[in-house]
Amino acid sequence: MIVYKSEDEIALIRESALILGKAHGEITKFVKEGITTKKLDKIAEDFIKDNGGIPSFKNYNGFPFSLCISVNSTVVHGMPSDYTLRDGDIISIDCGVYFKGYHSDSAYTHAVGNISPEVQELLDVTKDSLYKGIEKAIVGLRIGDIAYAIQQHAEAKKFGVVRELVGHGIGQNLHESPEVPNYGKRGQGLKLQEGLVLAIEPMINLGSRYIVQEEDGWTIRTRDNKPSAHFEHTVVVRQGQAEILTTFDYIEQAKN
Repeated sequence: MIVYKSEDEIALIRESALILGKAHGEITKFVKEGITTKKLDKIAEDFIKDNGGIPSFKNYNGFPFSLCISVNSTVVHGMPSDYTLRDGDIISIDCGVYFKGYHSDSAYTHAVGNISPEVQELLDVTKDSLYKGIEKAIVGLRIGDIAYAIQQHAEAKKFGVVRELVGHGIGQNLHESPEVPNYGKRGQGLKLQEGLVLAIEPMINLGSRYIVQEEDGWTIRTRDNKPSAHFEHTVVVRQGQAEILTTFDYIEQAKN
């Protein structure tokens, strides 16, 4: 069932998304060589709770952490651990906030120290593909238009587009209908209407699109063990131009 949101509901998601954006900014201050991913998880959880929110991911279907932290060849759903970040790593931080009854969800992939030009291109193209998809999240187009825009941009650069994992609707539940794939055909799928809130999240691999699941039941890696990047925004479908509810502004500020 598709749940379209009222302006009052969208305003609450926007409040949730602001806490989330600030949490990402706080985490970014500590993303550097020598810190453990478990420490980053603690920083995020404390910040979200101190600002009146609840980490959406913690205990979701049994997931024991506030962040999904995916390093290098991990695509998504990586579990925080005692792993210490090193120069040349890339780290995807996926976070959700539940506030006043509504969820928001976003992800950002960071470079740690110096990364290779090809991995930097992967990050740039994945981020750009997110915005290419968001450009199509407007009234009258279809889910397939979002998916096609993401796929075309990434595959034009010879990167692999993960197919088994998708974006989603979001609101009172973290995952709602519809699914938002990162590959597809223009003009196909659900017709987009005002008030549909979506988490759009391309997951793009440096090598092939194929993935494997680790024995922990959560961690998803690239089959060829090459790096993967992940960027995500929560957006609302509007006339003419989508409204992005989450923000990377606090991340960019923390980097400078």
